[in-house]
Amino acid sequence: MTDAPLQSDSHAAALRAALGRRSVVLVGMMGVGKTSIGRRLASRLGIAFVDADSEIEKAAGMSISDIFARHGEADFRSGEARVIARLLQSGPQVLATGGGAFMNEGTRAAIKARGVSVFLAAEFEVLMRRLAKRRSERPMLQTDNPAQTLRQLLAQRDPVYALADLTVQSREEPHDAIVGDIVASLAGFLGVPPPRTTKDGA
Repeated sequence: MTDAPLQSDSHAAALRAALGRRSVVLVGMMGVGKTSIGRRLASRLGIAFVDADSEIEKAAGMSISDIFARHGEADFRSGEARVIARLLQSGPQVLATGGGAFMNEGTRAAIKARGVSVFLAAEFEVLMRRLAKRRSERPMLQTDNPAQTLRQLLAQRDPVYALADLTVQSREEPHDAIVGDIVASLAGFLGVPPPRTTKDGA
């Protein structure tokens, strides 16, 4: 976990100290980049990265698509809530959650108690471009009109995502830029001063 610039090491340490045992929990729609951005964020902060969907698949012994197909969404959501509650016991970490996880009131309360939530927001067009490549892996988009389904999900979920502690825009820029935005927002939320910069190695 040494991807961060050397001058930010002390800043990362200050952020870790301010977090204590809390997790940084990424929430938002499928396709916003919670996993890829989350890995880079964890590296920058020097803490572990955990993907809730991967942990759910391990616990169930099958893929999320198979869970949906065999047991239905309600059963999946119940298992998802249990897994996230368990994972939140193990902070500090960066925890990426599935698109529907934050819709569960109990899960939101658990995240509030044991984490700092970050809503990764993205425009509809950005999401459609990203999701078009991997639609087969997204059970919620297995419909005749995925664009309409996505618009409906955004209308339903965005107001709930907005309840998160922080909101950062996921856009068509290098993920490291988004990570920088999250770190800055997190520092402000936790009351950690910005990192000191030096010139010419002084």
